[in-house]
Amino acid sequence: MGKSTKDTKNKVKILQYNAIFQEEKEGGFSVWVPALPGCCSQGETFEEAVENIKEAIELYLEAEPRILEYKDEAKERQFLIPIKVSYA
Repeated sequence: MGKSTKDTKNKVKILQYNAIFQEEKEGGFSVWVPALPGCCSQGETFEEAVENIKEAIELYLEAEPRILEYKDEAKERQFLIPIKVSYA
């Protein structure tokens, strides 16, 4: 018997990465992904920067498929908080 359509569909993985955005003085945003060294992008608007970094992550994973073989537990525990310090 043949396989059903349900059995032959590719399973899609949903991956999540932390991205850091920086608003630039001259306008626009720079963005990078700490868990993927060298994976960065930019955009004139925040929305454009989000779309551009999504594309950059996809291209990074295509070029470096071995990164998917390793479960990076440190990446899963990353978080970002602002730290205030006094400076005179």
